[in-house]
Amino acid sequence: MSAPLAERIRPKSLDDYISQQHLVGKNGILTNHIKHGIIPSLIFWGPPGIGKTTLANIIAKESDRPFYTLSAISSGVKDVREVIEKAKKSGGLFTQKNPILFIDEIHRFSKSQQDSLLGAVEKGWVTLVGATTENPSFEVIPALLSRCQVYILNSFDKDDLIALLNRAIEKDEILSSKKITLKETDALLQISGGDARKLLNVFELIVASENEIEVTNKLVLEKVQKNTVRYDKTGEQHYDIISAFIKSIRGSDPNGAVYWLARMIEGGEDVKFIARRLLISASEDIGNANPTALILANNTFQAVSVIGYPESRIILSQCAVYLANSPKSNASYMAIGKAQDLVRKTGDLSIPLHLRNAPTKLMKDLDYGKDYLYSHNYENNFVNQEYLPEEISNTKLYEPGNNARENSFRETLKKRWKEKYNY
Repeated sequence: MSAPLAERIRPKSLDDYISQQHLVGKNGILTNHIKHGIIPSLIFWGPPGIGKTTLANIIAKESDRPFYTLSAISSGVKDVREVIEKAKKSGGLFTQKNPILFIDEIHRFSKSQQDSLLGAVEKGWVTLVGATTENPSFEVIPALLSRCQVYILNSFDKDDLIALLNRAIEKDEILSSKKITLKETDALLQISGGDARKLLNVFELIVASENEIEVTNKLVLEKVQKNTVRYDKTGEQHYDIISAFIKSIRGSDPNGAVYWLARMIEGGEDVKFIARRLLISASEDIGNANPTALILANNTFQAVSVIGYPESRIILSQCAVYLANSPKSNASYMAIGKAQDLVRKTGDLSIPLHLRNAPTKLMKDLDYGKDYLYSHNYENNFVNQEYLPEEISNTKLYEPGNNARENSFRETLKKRWKEKYNY
């Protein structure tokens, strides 16, 4: 039986690697590491299907190092120690090219499993390369994290994904013998969600039984609907279900929220993975329309972290139902997005002198902090003064949501700031 398409066209060198130019481009960080033969321990952080495993393999090959791999899902402390022993022997006594130990989904390793890696990394027996879809700051123990460089892998854009499809058509031994025309790709790209492995799995499903085929959006949707289970077998459904869960909460549907929650629970999903998504939703989708939502979500995260299944299902359900029933506002989410866009466009604007810190006499002599008005010295602890750089003064970034609490924010802002916050 032939290997899956994603495996058949897996890149073998940096030249074949699509995207991540900040890491593997001509002047990329990893390119320079490989060129100088110095590979530090690394953690690749990014969404699924963007080539973390492939990149680890390429690093090992191009730096001419032995390569060992473990999956955090199926490996225990014993497996880790056995691989480290093998790696120590393969590294030899007189080589500086210590073996690479790749651990997929390192965020699923327990503290004791991660502890078992420390000595090997610290003594240089192995160069650790970990891959994770979760923020390593939360999931990797500080002692191990401090010994690794964290590199962020970005999602594929539309051009990257289409380039992958064209490469498959041109270079794959099986597909290159067919006559395949990419007339429309929107449906393929939508279904993949930026996951290259999923894109190639679905694409192979579409074209597998035909020698001549024109790929259209209609054809893709028809074939995928008939074969949902087949293309979900590699685990992409994990991300589709969490998406459905969060969208149900955002849409204020507790029925949808608990249904998708049940799907995750029955599938054995990590309770902390679910709780983190609830935390994000409480801030992104509810925000100041109901600030208590964030408090409840944070308490939920703390609770399930120490309790686990089966009782955690009740706590998760309570939180999900509460968030779904809460008033919604994405005002804070939109405000920080606008602010970041403004910073990117305007750069590092000078901080107004009256807002600067003045801990020394020289700074005071230079008028740092001069003319600053201390709000607590004024009626209602408020005084009208500018808090933005002069070039962007009076810019409005925060637009209160249309809900009871933020409507009161709106009225207060109008009363205090007059025209400046006249929404």
